[in-house]
Amino acid sequence: MKICVVGKGGREHALIKALGESPSAPEVFCFPGSEAIHELEGAGRVDATDLDSLIEWMTANAIDLCVAGEESYLVTGEGLANRCATAGIPCWGPPFAAAQLEASKEFAKEFMQRHEIPTGAAAGCADIGEAQAAIGGNYPTVLKFDGLAAGKGVAVCPDKATADEFLNEVMVERRFGPGRLLVEECLIGPEISIFAAVSGPDYLILTPARDYKRIGEGDEGPNTGGMGAVASRQLADADLMARIDQEIVAPTVAGLEKDGLNYKGFLYFGLMLTVDGPKIIEYNCRFGDPECQAVMPLVSGDLAKFCLEGAKGNLQPELLDFSEGWSVCCILASAGYPESSRADDVISGLDQVDEARVYHAGTKKIGDDWATNGGRVLAIVAGGETREEAVGKAHAEAAKVTFDGSQRRADIGIMHF
Repeated sequence: MKICVVGKGGREHALIKALGESPSAPEVFCFPGSEAIHELEGAGRVDATDLDSLIEWMTANAIDLCVAGEESYLVTGEGLANRCATAGIPCWGPPFAAAQLEASKEFAKEFMQRHEIPTGAAAGCADIGEAQAAIGGNYPTVLKFDGLAAGKGVAVCPDKATADEFLNEVMVERRFGPGRLLVEECLIGPEISIFAAVSGPDYLILTPARDYKRIGEGDEGPNTGGMGAVASRQLADADLMARIDQEIVAPTVAGLEKDGLNYKGFLYFGLMLTVDGPKIIEYNCRFGDPECQAVMPLVSGDLAKFCLEGAKGNLQPELLDFSEGWSVCCILASAGYPESSRADDVISGLDQVDEARVYHAGTKKIGDDWATNGGRVLAIVAGGETREEAVGKAHAEAAKVTFDGSQRRADIGIMHF
């Protein structure tokens, strides 16, 4: 079996490692990939520069399965999955129309409302005036850029000053490009990330996780793409998972089928556990990052065959097993992140990590050394039978890795518990 994973970050590193460990022993390639993915995991390089040449390369090299990691390719041009379908290549990732669940917050909200899936009230806005009218002095409020923004297009605004600042960034300075904005009710409660593998009308709920979005300890500072995550089947008891399945996951999958969206791939549900029950905040049409890095070590079985069969419309849950333990992921970010990132800081201590997995997100080689090359640089992931064991191990191993300007939250796996 030949598999091509599309993406280049820590999530793709984790997926490629898990796919490579499958008993079916696939030959794995990655586009565009990274030096770490190609060197450390042995993933083959792809001679392509864009979506057109990628499809040509996969066709010429008889690729059996394309796995979508990064969300942007799902909505580039006609969409990765659509192009794969035309070429006759099974794709574990949704078609363009279905990927609008992530690409457009307004589309997703209308989908939730149409299929009566519990969520917060919201209004779509075209300019600052409409947004300010929709807020109407009701704080706190949540503002969301309608399109893709690498996890940074959402602001929880406690007052008018913070709301006006974000509105100016999004609607005047156009930090994320052209697009509308969603003004949403601020839901209160603990968050949980639910992942499902969806193949048409069939689905399998995977190990849940909880991520940490803000840069600073105590959930202070600006939002990031994610500074860490905790994963375990113990994050939610059987009754809560049954309710999430019945009220949110099942109606979502049924809605996708009713709307003829032909969803195949991983689907992320960002949930808030409110006093009125679980409500959905957002969908992502792929695995979360860094939740993927935390979840993958808890998954065993033949992930490669599972994804291939699912992409063909034949979901086989029996191919996967899940650990009952805990996994904790600590992100090491570069100096200046999230406002900017600094490159070329040499990383030390990677050879000292012996009780954790290391996934590279933003690194490059300078001679024989690894160095920073992005905002989120590394994910250090450790497991244990208890949360305390996994937390202690993850932070101890992460502390071995250093570089100038390194940022790491010391409360990953501790806060919220």
